[in-house]
Amino acid sequence: MTKALDISRTLRGDSLSTFIATISATGGLLFGYDTGIISSALLQIRTQFHLSTLGAEVVTSTIIFGALVGCLGAGPISDRFGRRKTIMLAAALFIVGTIGAAAASSVQVLSSSRLVLGLAIGAASQIVPIYIAEISPAHRRGRLVVAFQLAVVMGVTFSFLTGYALQHASWRWMFGIGMLPAVILFVGMAFLPNSPRWLAMQGRHDEALEVLLRVRSSAEVAHDELHDIVSHQDKQAPWSELKKPWVRPALVASVGIALLCQLTGINAIMYYAPTIFAGAGFGESTALLTSVAVGLAMVGATFFGGWAVDRWGRRTLILRMLPGAALSLVILGLMFALHMTHGWGAWVMVLSLMAYTVFNTGSLSVAIWLVGAEVYPLSCRSKGMSLVAGSHWGADLLISLTTLTLVRELGADMTFWLYAAVNAFAVWFVLRYVPETKGYSLEELEARLRNGTFAPVDRARHPSRLRKHLPKTSTDHMHHGRPTEL
Repeated sequence: MTKALDISRTLRGDSLSTFIATISATGGLLFGYDTGIISSALLQIRTQFHLSTLGAEVVTSTIIFGALVGCLGAGPISDRFGRRKTIMLAAALFIVGTIGAAAASSVQVLSSSRLVLGLAIGAASQIVPIYIAEISPAHRRGRLVVAFQLAVVMGVTFSFLTGYALQHASWRWMFGIGMLPAVILFVGMAFLPNSPRWLAMQGRHDEALEVLLRVRSSAEVAHDELHDIVSHQDKQAPWSELKKPWVRPALVASVGIALLCQLTGINAIMYYAPTIFAGAGFGESTALLTSVAVGLAMVGATFFGGWAVDRWGRRTLILRMLPGAALSLVILGLMFALHMTHGWGAWVMVLSLMAYTVFNTGSLSVAIWLVGAEVYPLSCRSKGMSLVAGSHWGADLLISLTTLTLVRELGADMTFWLYAAVNAFAVWFVLRYVPETKGYSLEELEARLRNGTFAPVDRARHPSRLRKHLPKTSTDHMHHGRPTEL
Protein backbone atom coordinates (compact mmCIF):
# COMPACT_ATOMS: atom_id res chain seq x y z
CA MET A 1 0.00 0.00 0.00
CA THR A 2 2.77 2.42 0.90
CA LYS A 3 4.51 1.75 -2.42
CA ALA A 4 1.33 2.53 -4.35
CA LEU A 5 0.94 5.74 -2.37
CA ASP A 6 4.54 6.75 -3.08
CA ILE A 7 4.11 6.17 -6.83
CA SER A 8 0.88 8.16 -7.05
CA ARG A 9 2.47 11.06 -5.14
CA THR A 10 5.70 11.06 -7.17
CA LEU A 11 4.26 10.95 -10.71
CA ARG A 12 3.05 14.09 -12.48
CA GLY A 13 1.36 15.09 -15.72
CA ASP A 14 0.97 12.43 -18.40
CA SER A 15 2.80 9.84 -16.30
CA LEU A 16 0.30 10.19 -13.48
CA SER A 17 -2.75 10.12 -15.77
CA THR A 18 -1.37 6.95 -17.38
CA PHE A 19 -0.85 5.36 -13.95
CA ILE A 20 -4.40 6.32 -12.90
CA ALA A 21 -5.85 4.83 -16.09
CA THR A 22 -3.84 1.63 -15.62
CA ILE A 23 -5.02 1.02 -12.06
CA SER A 24 -8.62 1.97 -12.86
CA ALA A 25 -8.66 -0.26 -15.93
CA THR A 26 -8.16 -3.28 -13.68
CA GLY A 27 -11.94 -3.07 -13.34
CA GLY A 28 -12.08 -3.84 -17.05
CA LEU A 29 -9.79 -6.84 -16.57
CA LEU A 30 -12.26 -8.23 -14.02
CA PHE A 31 -15.17 -7.32 -16.29
CA GLY A 32 -13.65 -9.33 -19.15
CA TYR A 33 -12.45 -12.28 -17.10
CA ASP A 34 -15.66 -12.85 -15.14
CA THR A 35 -17.87 -12.59 -18.23
CA GLY A 36 -15.56 -14.67 -20.43
CA ILE A 37 -14.69 -17.55 -18.11
CA ILE A 38 -18.22 -18.96 -18.28
CA SER A 39 -17.66 -20.10 -21.90
CA SER A 40 -15.01 -22.57 -20.71
CA ALA A 41 -16.49 -23.40 -17.30
CA LEU A 42 -19.89 -24.06 -18.85
CA LEU A 43 -18.62 -27.23 -20.54
CA GLN A 44 -17.99 -28.73 -17.07
CA ILE A 45 -20.89 -27.08 -15.25
CA ARG A 46 -23.50 -28.39 -17.71
CA THR A 47 -22.30 -31.93 -17.05
CA GLN A 48 -21.92 -31.63 -13.27
CA PHE A 49 -25.32 -30.00 -12.70
CA HIS A 50 -27.12 -31.69 -15.64
CA LEU A 51 -28.15 -28.36 -17.15
CA SER A 52 -30.47 -28.06 -20.14
CA THR A 53 -29.95 -25.42 -22.85
CA LEU A 54 -32.24 -23.09 -20.89
CA GLY A 55 -30.37 -23.81 -17.67
CA ALA A 56 -27.04 -23.01 -19.32
CA GLU A 57 -28.44 -19.74 -20.64
CA VAL A 58 -29.74 -18.81 -17.19
CA VAL A 59 -26.39 -19.50 -15.47
CA THR A 60 -24.65 -17.46 -18.16
CA SER A 61 -27.17 -14.63 -17.96
CA THR A 62 -27.33 -14.02 -14.20
CA ILE A 63 -24.10 -12.04 -14.36
CA ILE A 64 -25.62 -9.92 -17.13
CA PHE A 65 -28.77 -9.24 -15.13
CA GLY A 66 -26.63 -8.20 -12.17
CA ALA A 67 -24.60 -5.91 -14.43
CA LEU A 68 -27.79 -4.27 -15.67
CA VAL A 69 -28.84 -3.50 -12.08
CA GLY A 70 -25.33 -2.49 -11.03
CA CYS A 71 -24.76 0.04 -13.80
CA LEU A 72 -28.08 1.79 -13.18
CA GLY A 73 -27.42 1.99 -9.44
CA ALA A 74 -23.84 3.21 -9.81
CA GLY A 75 -24.82 6.55 -11.35
CA PRO A 76 -26.50 8.10 -8.30
CA ILE A 77 -23.88 6.55 -5.99
CA SER A 78 -20.98 8.06 -7.96
CA ASP A 79 -22.69 11.46 -8.06
CA ARG A 80 -23.05 11.46 -4.29
CA PHE A 81 -19.88 9.76 -3.06
CA GLY A 82 -17.52 10.27 -5.99
CA ARG A 83 -16.08 8.20 -8.84
CA ARG A 84 -13.17 6.79 -6.84
CA LYS A 85 -15.23 5.42 -3.94
CA THR A 86 -17.73 3.86 -6.35
CA ILE A 87 -14.92 1.96 -8.08
CA MET A 88 -13.72 0.73 -4.67
CA LEU A 89 -17.25 -0.50 -3.92
CA ALA A 90 -17.24 -2.41 -7.21
CA ALA A 91 -13.89 -3.98 -6.28
CA ALA A 92 -15.32 -5.16 -2.94
CA LEU A 93 -18.26 -6.77 -4.76
CA PHE A 94 -15.82 -8.49 -7.14
CA ILE A 95 -14.07 -10.05 -4.15
CA VAL A 96 -17.31 -11.28 -2.54
CA GLY A 97 -18.72 -12.65 -5.80
CA THR A 98 -15.50 -14.44 -6.72
CA ILE A 99 -15.36 -16.25 -3.37
CA GLY A 100 -19.00 -17.29 -3.68
CA ALA A 101 -18.68 -18.58 -7.26
CA ALA A 102 -15.53 -20.58 -6.56
CA ALA A 103 -17.11 -22.23 -3.49
CA ALA A 104 -20.61 -22.79 -4.97
CA SER A 105 -22.14 -26.17 -4.15
CA SER A 106 -25.31 -25.75 -6.18
CA VAL A 107 -26.64 -23.99 -9.26
CA GLN A 108 -28.54 -21.58 -7.00
CA VAL A 109 -25.40 -20.51 -5.11
CA LEU A 110 -23.41 -20.22 -8.33
CA SER A 111 -26.11 -18.11 -9.94
CA SER A 112 -26.38 -15.86 -6.87
CA SER A 113 -22.61 -15.35 -6.77
CA ARG A 114 -22.54 -14.49 -10.46
CA LEU A 115 -25.34 -12.01 -9.76
CA VAL A 116 -23.05 -10.26 -7.25
CA LEU A 117 -20.23 -10.33 -9.81
CA GLY A 118 -22.67 -8.77 -12.24
CA LEU A 119 -23.38 -5.90 -9.85
CA ALA A 120 -19.62 -5.24 -9.71
CA ILE A 121 -19.19 -5.48 -13.48
CA GLY A 122 -22.12 -3.14 -14.11
CA ALA A 123 -20.78 -0.56 -11.67
CA ALA A 124 -17.28 -0.78 -13.16
CA SER A 125 -18.54 -0.43 -16.72
CA GLN A 126 -20.48 2.69 -15.73
CA ILE A 127 -17.95 4.54 -13.63
CA VAL A 128 -14.41 3.57 -14.70
CA PRO A 129 -14.64 5.14 -18.21
CA ILE A 130 -16.10 8.33 -16.68
CA TYR A 131 -13.35 8.54 -14.07
CA ILE A 132 -10.62 8.10 -16.68
CA ALA A 133 -12.25 10.54 -19.13
CA GLU A 134 -12.71 13.24 -16.48
CA ILE A 135 -9.11 13.04 -15.32
CA SER A 136 -7.40 12.70 -18.74
CA PRO A 137 -6.16 15.54 -20.99
CA ALA A 138 -8.17 15.91 -24.20
CA HIS A 139 -5.38 14.82 -26.55
CA ARG A 140 -4.82 11.56 -24.61
CA ARG A 141 -8.40 10.87 -23.52
CA GLY A 142 -9.08 8.41 -26.33
CA ARG A 143 -6.23 6.01 -25.70
CA LEU A 144 -6.56 6.22 -21.91
CA VAL A 145 -10.29 5.44 -21.87
CA VAL A 146 -9.71 2.68 -24.42
CA ALA A 147 -7.30 1.21 -21.85
CA PHE A 148 -10.47 0.12 -20.02
CA GLN A 149 -11.71 -1.77 -23.11
CA LEU A 150 -8.21 -3.17 -23.67
CA ALA A 151 -8.29 -4.50 -20.12
CA VAL A 152 -11.72 -6.01 -20.83
CA VAL A 153 -10.52 -7.98 -23.86
CA MET A 154 -7.30 -8.96 -22.08
CA GLY A 155 -9.50 -10.30 -19.28
CA VAL A 156 -11.57 -12.21 -21.83
CA THR A 157 -8.43 -13.64 -23.44
CA PHE A 158 -6.96 -14.61 -20.10
CA SER A 159 -10.24 -16.36 -19.27
CA PHE A 160 -10.02 -18.35 -22.50
CA LEU A 161 -6.39 -19.29 -21.84
CA THR A 162 -7.29 -20.24 -18.27
CA GLY A 163 -10.21 -22.32 -19.49
CA TYR A 164 -7.99 -24.18 -21.94
CA ALA A 165 -5.22 -24.73 -19.39
CA LEU A 166 -7.66 -25.94 -16.72
CA GLN A 167 -9.96 -27.96 -18.98
CA HIS A 168 -9.09 -31.11 -17.04
CA ALA A 169 -9.14 -29.38 -13.63
CA SER A 170 -12.06 -28.09 -11.61
CA TRP A 171 -14.09 -25.16 -12.91
CA ARG A 172 -13.81 -23.70 -9.36
CA TRP A 173 -10.20 -22.72 -10.07
CA MET A 174 -11.39 -20.93 -13.18
CA PHE A 175 -13.55 -18.60 -11.08
CA GLY A 176 -11.17 -18.30 -8.12
CA ILE A 177 -8.29 -16.82 -10.14
CA GLY A 178 -10.29 -13.59 -10.46
CA MET A 179 -9.52 -12.75 -6.82
CA LEU A 180 -6.06 -11.26 -7.47
CA PRO A 181 -7.03 -8.37 -9.81
CA ALA A 182 -10.00 -7.57 -7.54
CA VAL A 183 -7.66 -7.01 -4.61
CA ILE A 184 -5.29 -4.94 -6.78
CA LEU A 185 -8.17 -2.69 -7.87
CA PHE A 186 -9.44 -2.14 -4.32
CA VAL A 187 -6.02 -1.35 -2.86
CA GLY A 188 -4.83 0.73 -5.80
CA MET A 189 -7.90 2.97 -5.93
CA ALA A 190 -7.47 3.88 -2.25
CA PHE A 191 -4.49 6.08 -3.19
CA LEU A 192 -5.69 7.70 -6.41
CA PRO A 193 -7.17 11.24 -6.57
CA ASN A 194 -10.82 12.11 -7.08
CA SER A 195 -12.11 13.27 -10.44
CA PRO A 196 -11.46 17.04 -10.72
CA ARG A 197 -14.77 17.54 -12.53
CA TRP A 198 -16.70 15.75 -9.77
CA LEU A 199 -14.91 17.88 -7.17
CA ALA A 200 -15.78 21.05 -9.10
CA MET A 201 -19.42 19.96 -9.33
CA GLN A 202 -19.39 19.65 -5.52
CA GLY A 203 -18.06 23.21 -5.25
CA ARG A 204 -14.66 21.98 -4.06
CA HIS A 205 -12.70 24.10 -6.55
CA ASP A 206 -9.46 24.22 -4.59
CA GLU A 207 -9.31 20.42 -4.45
CA ALA A 208 -10.17 20.20 -8.15
CA LEU A 209 -7.31 22.56 -8.99
CA GLU A 210 -4.94 20.54 -6.81
CA VAL A 211 -5.74 17.41 -8.83
CA LEU A 212 -5.46 19.23 -12.16
CA LEU A 213 -2.07 20.63 -11.19
CA ARG A 214 -0.87 17.06 -10.70
CA VAL A 215 -2.29 15.55 -13.92
CA ARG A 216 -1.70 18.40 -16.40
CA SER A 217 1.48 19.52 -18.12
CA SER A 218 1.62 23.00 -16.54
CA ALA A 219 -0.08 25.26 -14.02
CA GLU A 220 -1.42 27.43 -16.86
CA VAL A 221 -3.15 24.45 -18.48
CA ALA A 222 -4.62 23.38 -15.13
CA HIS A 223 -6.01 26.87 -14.36
CA ASP A 224 -7.45 27.24 -17.89
CA GLU A 225 -9.18 23.86 -17.67
CA LEU A 226 -10.66 24.59 -14.25
CA HIS A 227 -11.95 27.91 -15.63
CA ASP A 228 -13.68 26.06 -18.50
CA ILE A 229 -15.21 23.56 -16.08
CA VAL A 230 -16.48 26.18 -13.63
CA SER A 231 -17.75 28.50 -16.38
CA HIS A 232 -20.36 25.92 -17.31
CA GLN A 233 -21.74 26.06 -13.76
CA ASP A 234 -22.86 22.45 -13.95
CA LYS A 235 -24.72 20.98 -11.00
CA GLN A 236 -26.01 17.47 -10.53
CA ALA A 237 -29.16 17.15 -12.61
CA PRO A 238 -32.06 14.72 -12.16
CA TRP A 239 -32.77 11.85 -14.54
CA SER A 240 -35.32 14.04 -16.34
CA GLU A 241 -32.45 16.15 -17.72
CA LEU A 242 -31.67 13.32 -20.14
CA LYS A 243 -35.08 13.79 -21.78
CA LYS A 244 -34.45 17.41 -22.71
CA PRO A 245 -34.12 18.08 -26.46
CA TRP A 246 -30.62 19.56 -26.20
CA VAL A 247 -29.25 16.41 -24.49
CA ARG A 248 -31.11 13.97 -26.76
CA PRO A 249 -28.44 13.78 -29.54
CA ALA A 250 -25.90 12.57 -26.97
CA LEU A 251 -28.40 10.00 -25.71
CA VAL A 252 -29.15 8.71 -29.21
CA ALA A 253 -25.47 8.44 -30.21
CA SER A 254 -24.19 6.81 -27.00
CA VAL A 255 -27.10 4.46 -26.34
CA GLY A 256 -27.25 3.53 -30.02
CA ILE A 257 -23.59 2.47 -30.00
CA ALA A 258 -24.12 0.59 -26.73
CA LEU A 259 -27.04 -1.40 -28.15
CA LEU A 260 -25.36 -2.08 -31.48
CA CYS A 261 -22.15 -3.18 -29.78
CA GLN A 262 -24.10 -6.16 -28.44
CA LEU A 263 -26.71 -6.69 -31.17
CA THR A 264 -23.95 -7.05 -33.76
CA GLY A 265 -23.12 -10.33 -32.02
CA ILE A 266 -19.67 -9.98 -30.43
CA ASN A 267 -20.65 -11.40 -27.04
CA ALA A 268 -22.56 -14.23 -28.69
CA ILE A 269 -19.21 -15.27 -30.12
CA MET A 270 -17.44 -14.78 -26.80
CA TYR A 271 -19.95 -16.74 -24.71
CA TYR A 272 -20.86 -19.57 -27.02
CA ALA A 273 -18.06 -20.06 -29.58
CA PRO A 274 -16.86 -23.32 -27.92
CA THR A 275 -20.41 -24.68 -27.72
CA ILE A 276 -21.27 -23.72 -31.32
CA PHE A 277 -18.07 -25.13 -32.78
CA ALA A 278 -18.26 -28.30 -30.68
CA GLY A 279 -21.78 -28.80 -32.04
CA ALA A 280 -20.48 -28.32 -35.60
CA GLY A 281 -18.10 -31.27 -35.24
CA PHE A 282 -14.98 -29.68 -33.74
CA GLY A 283 -13.45 -31.55 -30.81
CA GLU A 284 -13.91 -29.95 -27.38
CA SER A 285 -10.22 -29.12 -27.05
CA THR A 286 -10.16 -27.60 -30.55
CA ALA A 287 -13.26 -25.57 -29.78
CA LEU A 288 -11.57 -24.15 -26.67
CA LEU A 289 -8.48 -23.28 -28.71
CA THR A 290 -10.73 -21.43 -31.16
CA SER A 291 -11.87 -19.26 -28.25
CA VAL A 292 -8.25 -18.53 -27.35
CA ALA A 293 -7.68 -17.37 -30.94
CA VAL A 294 -10.77 -15.15 -30.66
CA GLY A 295 -9.43 -13.63 -27.46
CA LEU A 296 -6.01 -12.90 -28.97
CA ALA A 297 -7.72 -11.28 -31.96
CA MET A 298 -9.70 -9.09 -29.55
CA VAL A 299 -6.54 -7.92 -27.82
CA GLY A 300 -4.79 -7.11 -31.09
CA ALA A 301 -7.82 -5.24 -32.42
CA THR A 302 -8.16 -3.21 -29.24
CA PHE A 303 -4.49 -2.26 -29.25
CA PHE A 304 -4.98 -1.01 -32.79
CA GLY A 305 -8.22 0.75 -31.85
CA GLY A 306 -6.50 2.47 -28.93
CA TRP A 307 -4.04 3.96 -31.42
CA ALA A 308 -6.65 4.77 -34.07
CA VAL A 309 -9.17 6.62 -31.86
CA ASP A 310 -6.69 9.45 -31.32
CA ARG A 311 -5.13 9.24 -34.80
CA TRP A 312 -8.14 8.60 -37.05
CA GLY A 313 -10.96 9.58 -34.70
CA ARG A 314 -13.74 7.58 -33.07
CA ARG A 315 -16.31 7.89 -35.85
CA THR A 316 -13.84 7.31 -38.68
CA LEU A 317 -12.54 4.15 -37.01
CA ILE A 318 -16.03 2.63 -36.85
CA LEU A 319 -16.88 3.51 -40.44
CA ARG A 320 -13.64 2.02 -41.76
CA MET A 321 -13.79 -1.22 -39.76
CA LEU A 322 -17.43 -2.25 -39.39
CA PRO A 323 -18.18 -3.19 -43.04
CA GLY A 324 -15.48 -5.85 -42.73
CA ALA A 325 -17.33 -7.33 -39.73
CA ALA A 326 -20.52 -7.71 -41.77
CA LEU A 327 -18.67 -9.39 -44.65
CA SER A 328 -16.88 -11.78 -42.30
CA LEU A 329 -20.17 -12.95 -40.79
CA VAL A 330 -21.65 -13.51 -44.26
CA ILE A 331 -18.72 -15.83 -45.09
CA LEU A 332 -18.96 -17.60 -41.71
CA GLY A 333 -22.67 -18.22 -42.20
CA LEU A 334 -22.00 -19.54 -45.70
CA MET A 335 -19.56 -22.13 -44.35
CA PHE A 336 -22.21 -23.40 -41.93
CA ALA A 337 -24.89 -23.38 -44.66
CA LEU A 338 -22.69 -25.51 -46.96
CA HIS A 339 -21.70 -27.80 -44.04
CA MET A 340 -18.04 -27.04 -44.75
CA THR A 341 -16.88 -27.53 -41.18
CA HIS A 342 -13.99 -29.87 -41.93
CA GLY A 343 -10.71 -29.62 -43.80
CA TRP A 344 -10.01 -26.27 -45.44
CA GLY A 345 -13.59 -25.19 -44.71
CA ALA A 346 -12.84 -25.34 -41.00
CA TRP A 347 -9.87 -22.99 -41.50
CA VAL A 348 -12.07 -20.58 -43.46
CA MET A 349 -14.55 -20.62 -40.57
CA VAL A 350 -11.89 -19.87 -37.98
CA LEU A 351 -10.34 -17.11 -40.10
CA SER A 352 -13.77 -15.57 -40.74
CA LEU A 353 -14.53 -15.67 -37.04
CA MET A 354 -11.24 -13.98 -36.21
CA ALA A 355 -11.71 -11.36 -38.94
CA TYR A 356 -15.17 -10.54 -37.59
CA THR A 357 -13.71 -10.29 -34.10
CA VAL A 358 -10.98 -7.88 -35.26
CA PHE A 359 -13.32 -5.62 -37.25
CA ASN A 360 -16.08 -5.51 -34.63
CA THR A 361 -13.97 -5.35 -31.48
CA GLY A 362 -11.62 -2.84 -33.09
CA SER A 363 -14.49 -0.46 -33.81
CA LEU A 364 -17.73 -0.62 -31.82
CA SER A 365 -16.24 -2.31 -28.77
CA VAL A 366 -13.44 0.26 -28.65
CA ALA A 367 -15.85 3.19 -29.04
CA ILE A 368 -18.69 2.25 -26.68
CA TRP A 369 -17.17 3.29 -23.33
CA LEU A 370 -15.16 6.15 -24.82
CA VAL A 371 -18.04 7.86 -26.62
CA GLY A 372 -20.39 7.24 -23.71
CA ALA A 373 -17.98 8.93 -21.30
CA GLU A 374 -17.39 11.91 -23.62
CA VAL A 375 -20.72 13.06 -25.02
CA TYR A 376 -22.82 13.99 -21.97
CA PRO A 377 -22.72 17.31 -20.11
CA LEU A 378 -21.15 17.12 -16.65
CA SER A 379 -24.49 17.71 -14.93
CA CYS A 380 -25.88 14.36 -16.13
CA ARG A 381 -22.76 12.52 -17.31
CA SER A 382 -22.94 9.84 -14.63
CA LYS A 383 -26.63 9.17 -15.19
CA GLY A 384 -26.17 9.22 -18.96
CA MET A 385 -23.36 6.70 -18.68
CA SER A 386 -25.66 4.56 -16.53
CA LEU A 387 -28.07 4.43 -19.47
CA VAL A 388 -25.21 3.59 -21.84
CA ALA A 389 -24.05 0.74 -19.62
CA GLY A 390 -27.65 -0.32 -18.96
CA SER A 391 -28.38 -0.47 -22.70
CA HIS A 392 -25.21 -2.47 -23.23
CA TRP A 393 -26.08 -4.98 -20.52
CA GLY A 394 -29.75 -5.14 -21.47
CA ALA A 395 -28.82 -6.05 -25.03
CA ASP A 396 -26.17 -8.44 -23.69
CA LEU A 397 -28.83 -10.15 -21.57
CA LEU A 398 -31.00 -10.57 -24.66
CA ILE A 399 -28.08 -12.00 -26.64
CA SER A 400 -26.99 -14.41 -23.90
CA LEU A 401 -30.56 -15.70 -23.43
CA THR A 402 -31.29 -16.21 -27.14
CA THR A 403 -28.10 -17.17 -28.99
CA LEU A 404 -28.20 -20.93 -28.40
CA THR A 405 -31.93 -20.90 -29.08
CA LEU A 406 -31.39 -19.00 -32.36
CA VAL A 407 -28.72 -21.47 -33.43
CA ARG A 408 -31.04 -24.36 -32.60
CA GLU A 409 -34.14 -22.91 -34.30
CA LEU A 410 -32.64 -21.00 -37.26
CA GLY A 411 -29.32 -22.75 -37.66
CA ALA A 412 -25.87 -21.24 -37.23
CA ASP A 413 -25.88 -19.94 -40.82
CA MET A 414 -29.04 -17.83 -40.46
CA THR A 415 -27.97 -16.66 -37.00
CA PHE A 416 -24.67 -15.30 -38.31
CA TRP A 417 -26.38 -13.72 -41.33
CA LEU A 418 -28.79 -11.99 -38.96
CA TYR A 419 -25.86 -10.53 -37.05
CA ALA A 420 -24.27 -9.48 -40.37
CA ALA A 421 -27.38 -7.46 -41.21
CA VAL A 422 -27.20 -5.68 -37.84
CA ASN A 423 -23.55 -4.80 -38.51
CA ALA A 424 -24.55 -3.24 -41.83
CA PHE A 425 -27.31 -1.24 -40.11
CA ALA A 426 -24.77 0.01 -37.57
CA VAL A 427 -22.73 1.63 -40.36
CA TRP A 428 -25.78 3.69 -41.42
CA PHE A 429 -26.50 4.66 -37.82
CA VAL A 430 -22.98 5.92 -37.18
CA LEU A 431 -22.98 7.92 -40.41
CA ARG A 432 -26.13 9.73 -39.36
CA TYR A 433 -26.04 10.11 -35.58
CA VAL A 434 -22.53 9.66 -34.14
CA PRO A 435 -20.25 12.74 -34.15
CA GLU A 436 -16.48 12.86 -34.09
CA THR A 437 -15.26 13.66 -30.57
CA LYS A 438 -11.52 13.47 -31.21
CA GLY A 439 -9.62 16.55 -30.07
CA TYR A 440 -12.51 18.32 -28.34
CA SER A 441 -12.57 19.03 -24.63
CA LEU A 442 -15.56 17.71 -22.70
CA GLU A 443 -16.76 21.30 -22.28
CA GLU A 444 -16.61 21.97 -26.03
CA LEU A 445 -18.69 18.86 -26.70
CA GLU A 446 -21.25 20.18 -24.23
CA ALA A 447 -21.30 23.50 -26.10
CA ARG A 448 -22.05 21.64 -29.35
CA LEU A 449 -25.01 19.98 -27.66
CA ARG A 450 -26.32 23.34 -26.54
CA ASN A 451 -26.04 25.02 -29.94
CA GLY A 452 -27.56 22.09 -31.88
CA THR A 453 -24.49 21.04 -33.91
CA PHE A 454 -23.69 17.77 -32.16
CA ALA A 455 -24.98 15.01 -34.48
CA PRO A 456 -23.78 14.84 -38.11
CA VAL A 457 -27.37 15.05 -39.36
CA ASP A 458 -27.92 18.25 -37.34
CA ARG A 459 -24.64 19.79 -38.45
CA ALA A 460 -25.62 19.23 -42.07
CA ARG A 461 -28.94 21.02 -41.45
CA HIS A 462 -27.43 23.99 -39.59
CA PRO A 463 -23.97 24.77 -41.07
CA SER A 464 -24.18 28.38 -39.92
CA ARG A 465 -24.05 27.29 -36.27
CA LEU A 466 -20.82 25.33 -36.51
CA ARG A 467 -18.51 28.05 -35.23
CA LYS A 468 -20.87 29.68 -32.79
CA HIS A 469 -20.93 29.45 -29.02
CA LEU A 470 -17.84 27.29 -28.62
CA PRO A 471 -15.76 28.06 -25.51
CA LYS A 472 -12.19 29.21 -25.74
CA THR A 473 -9.96 26.34 -26.84
CA SER A 474 -7.89 25.03 -23.98
CA THR A 475 -4.13 25.08 -24.38
CA ASP A 476 -4.32 21.48 -23.18
CA HIS A 477 -5.27 20.31 -26.65
CA MET A 478 -5.07 23.26 -29.05
CA HIS A 479 -2.09 21.85 -30.93
CA HIS A 480 -3.41 18.35 -31.43
CA GLY A 481 -5.74 18.97 -34.34
CA ARG A 482 -9.30 17.98 -35.05
CA PRO A 483 -10.97 16.02 -37.84
CA THR A 484 -12.75 17.92 -40.58
CA GLU A 485 -15.34 15.27 -41.53
CA LEU A 486 -18.12 17.02 -39.62
